[in-house]
Amino acid sequence: MTKVNKVVLAYSGGLDTSVILKWLEDTYGCEVVTFTADIGQGEEVDPARAKAEAMGVREIYVEDLREDFARDFVFPMFRANALYEGEYLLGTSIARPLIAKRLVEIAQATGADAIAHGATGKGNDQVRFELGAYALMPGIKVIAPWREWNLLSREKLMSYARQHGIPVDFAKAGTKSPYSMDANLLHISYEGGILEDPGAEPEEDMWRWTVSPEKAPDEATYLELDFRKGDVIAVNGEPLSPARVMERLNRIGGVNGVGRDDIVENRYVGMKSRGCYETPAGTILLKAHRAMESLTLDREAAHLKDELMPRYASLIYNGYWWSPERQMLQALIDASQATVNGQVRLKLYKGNVIIVGRSSETDSLFDERIATFEEDAGAYDQTDAEGFIKLNALRLRIAAQRHKP
Repeated sequence: MTKVNKVVLAYSGGLDTSVILKWLEDTYGCEVVTFTADIGQGEEVDPARAKAEAMGVREIYVEDLREDFARDFVFPMFRANALYEGEYLLGTSIARPLIAKRLVEIAQATGADAIAHGATGKGNDQVRFELGAYALMPGIKVIAPWREWNLLSREKLMSYARQHGIPVDFAKAGTKSPYSMDANLLHISYEGGILEDPGAEPEEDMWRWTVSPEKAPDEATYLELDFRKGDVIAVNGEPLSPARVMERLNRIGGVNGVGRDDIVENRYVGMKSRGCYETPAGTILLKAHRAMESLTLDREAAHLKDELMPRYASLIYNGYWWSPERQMLQALIDASQATVNGQVRLKLYKGNVIIVGRSSETDSLFDERIATFEEDAGAYDQTDAEGFIKLNALRLRIAAQRHKP
């Protein structure tokens, strides 16, 4: 076993990472630094500090990264209209690069020679954390306890905690949630339990952020979003920071039953996995952003973006946020957003996001004089279309004549 002097642990304060903390000390004989990030998961993070202190940790990092997450990760991704396999809005995937970045930065600041995470050996997160860490600090050692220990059940974890005096609320920990959940500003996800049967309908009480569309208000809610260079900067005329935009849209979308999804996806490690997601703000942002681009983005630029999007989404899903190819694509995508400025009006109604208008005083490519079905005063010469059609039909006509019986 490689000698480790100090390790930075991604620490939530829950059962798993509390056990990992003690296990690292016992197994590697090393000092542990804890890092807890608030990325909008909706839970208090300060208790993690108290738990780490109770376990004798001397260097404790608890950070509010909500604005960093929304500004530097979520918003750039939405400029690309990213969807993995046509459905998944990448809520878990996009959070991992930020956590990997801070783990490495804290390791550098504290002189640690390793980082550790609580991702299992079956999932995508182990890949995302570690690809990010190696891209940013090639020589870092990564410890993944779930790939090393034999504590492979909740009962074994609780037994270990009792034996070692780890401060855990055993009454709470013993009441196992039927789902594995992950939450941040962009989404909350659910896996496990009855969801492991892809034919089973999720129970209604599983959903935490959204009301069912059937129980959503009978009257539509109208929204206006202001865009600047592809990013939302105001909601209903009120300027908001990226994180506040996400919080506001999550709340409004959730009340209207917006953002539920039930997906079977292809994990990077090879298996199919079923997950359910609530992504109210992301669902609204994607629809609104595409509407803004439809008015302000050149046709071929928009089509090229659509062709590149699946590749971009896969890079994020598979953990390659810090790769040169993702950064190259991001530069292209960001350049395309210079003209994506204006306003989009939407209405939310029983789970639906409906575009009702879009405008841009500075960058609209919509020319009513040309597009009108009424008299256009010579703005468009319809006789030009004949030559255009004949030129585009030339290859079709030649091929048809050659193969004529």
